[in-house]
Amino acid sequence: MPSRIRTRAVAAVLAIASLWHGSALASCLDWQGSLRQGGLVWARVTPGTGVQLAGEALDVLADGTVFAGFGRDAPATAALKLTGNTACSEILTVVQRDYDIQRVEGVPQRTVTPSPEHRARIAREQELVGAAKARNLQRDDLLEAALTGFQWPVTGPISGVYGSQRIYNGEPRSPHYGVDVAVATGTIVRAPAAGVVTLAEPDLFYSGGTIILDHGYRLSSSFLHLSKVRVAVGQEVAPGDIIGEVGATGRATGPHLDWRMSWRGHRIDPQLLVPPMAEPAALPGG
Repeated sequence: MPSRIRTRAVAAVLAIASLWHGSALASCLDWQGSLRQGGLVWARVTPGTGVQLAGEALDVLADGTVFAGFGRDAPATAALKLTGNTACSEILTVVQRDYDIQRVEGVPQRTVTPSPEHRARIAREQELVGAAKARNLQRDDLLEAALTGFQWPVTGPISGVYGSQRIYNGEPRSPHYGVDVAVATGTIVRAPAAGVVTLAEPDLFYSGGTIILDHGYRLSSSFLHLSKVRVAVGQEVAPGDIIGEVGATGRATGPHLDWRMSWRGHRIDPQLLVPPMAEPAALPGG
């Protein structure tokens, strides 16, 4: 074979290999959001495409928007599979996080373990909360609006973060699934995104005054320890609307807002969805 033809043949083989290699490494979807424990991600597919993540079928909106969340202890990898005209599969890498774990000894047991009467009340209230989160409000407009950006419901010092956990007298308690903002009782709480109120309770055992706001397709925000609930179940709110006031109700040691988020059965970190907290304005003459 003449050297010129042989050179062209080798170049063609290398080009094909290069294309194949690039295709193999290409991602199925161009994700936005935070691909980590506690994160929420979204992307766009051709309408009609089937999408599965870790064996779970995802909702695909009419415009092709698809989204998913990762819980506090999500594994390091998740299998993604697309079916239909744009068939594709890959293994996603989920960034793992370190959480603050505190061990507290010598706590009186009565403050750690609720009484039988309280346990019955807690069970009833958990059913209320579970039913509110289980509603599948298929509102594309709400979800699409939410994914354009969340805002802080209140601003102030952050006193508690997602994922932290305390171990009392050697017994692990439930991790903290929200972000705490320490502000005075009566501080106005605003909707961080559009949604429909699915729970509005003034006094739950653990969380006190509690609101759950459904952003569509089982993505929801919860607001805990409120001194006042200023919305009703079924009410639709826009970003920035007043929904309640900060308090120290339920099991709280001081006034603060505990903001939590869920997608299906996965707890999402709200702090990954909002911009950095704005610095407070300087006082005149300061």
